[in-house]
Amino acid sequence: MAEVLILVDTAEGKVRKPTLELLAIAARLGEPAAVLLSSPGDEIDEVTDILGRYGATTIYQVRASEFDDYGSAPRARALAQIVRESSPAAVLLTSTKDGKEIAARLAVLLESGLITDAVDVRAGDAGPVAYQAAFASTFSVTSTVTRGTPIITVKPNAAEPVENPATSRIVAIGVPFVDRDRAVRVVERVRAVTSGRPELTEASIVVSGGRGLGSADGFGLVERLADALGGAVGASRAAVDSGWYPHAHQVGQTGKTVAPQLYVAVGISGAIQHRAGMQTAKTIVAINKDSEAPIFSIADFGVVGDLFDVVPQLVEEIDQRGR
Repeated sequence: MAEVLILVDTAEGKVRKPTLELLAIAARLGEPAAVLLSSPGDEIDEVTDILGRYGATTIYQVRASEFDDYGSAPRARALAQIVRESSPAAVLLTSTKDGKEIAARLAVLLESGLITDAVDVRAGDAGPVAYQAAFASTFSVTSTVTRGTPIITVKPNAAEPVENPATSRIVAIGVPFVDRDRAVRVVERVRAVTSGRPELTEASIVVSGGRGLGSADGFGLVERLADALGGAVGASRAAVDSGWYPHAHQVGQTGKTVAPQLYVAVGISGAIQHRAGMQTAKTIVAINKDSEAPIFSIADFGVVGDLFDVVPQLVEEIDQRGR
């Protein structure tokens, strides 16, 4: 059975959940193998333990200072070398900005086909089949790569992580970088201010607020509901453009795309631009006083009512059930 490589994504020395999702997808396609790119001084024992617990039979490890000091080019170079040495059935990466840039560079280096933003990947007769949501999620598309090694970026929440303990074989790889891999240098890093809530694109529950909140103060209700559910906070473009919530939380065609298990739209009418960013959510709940709001056409559950009455009651009920 051919290997399926997944690029490990970490944050502060911890394996991020989308990496574990990729391992679950890789197991459907072949033998899961992880590529771990780290700096020389990084502690990786905990990372390799987690990867083994979730099914990585082989862990290709590259240690290089280039991963700290430069952009995505060294990562693509290292990944390309591992692909040439291991001849995998496919390469899977997370559909983040970094992941898609690395994937694009890798496709150029390998002269291979690239599919981005898959919401699922399954085995097919001619190789992996990627499923995508296109044109504001109004069409479902199936795609296969017809040239070279299939390179596919997968959106977070496309699969459930599955513990499948394996004894991982560690393979150390040395990579001869070239000058153009160092063309872009990182000169400064600024730690993002976090709220303690899940990252928006990775969250299994998202609560988003829109124009119906009336002001920035209205987002206090959205935050209360998100915290009660253990979810992330999103916002519509109208709310962001009004200055009610930071742009980093915008969900939609010009913001972030999310695919959580549960999406709660509070005071959001449901314009096509917003639906493009959340329509692939597994379950959609809409709260809006306008019974004709377009959001109800895609909602699994709808509450027609004043959000300032509905949301506090919902939070109270969740709190009571959680006690």
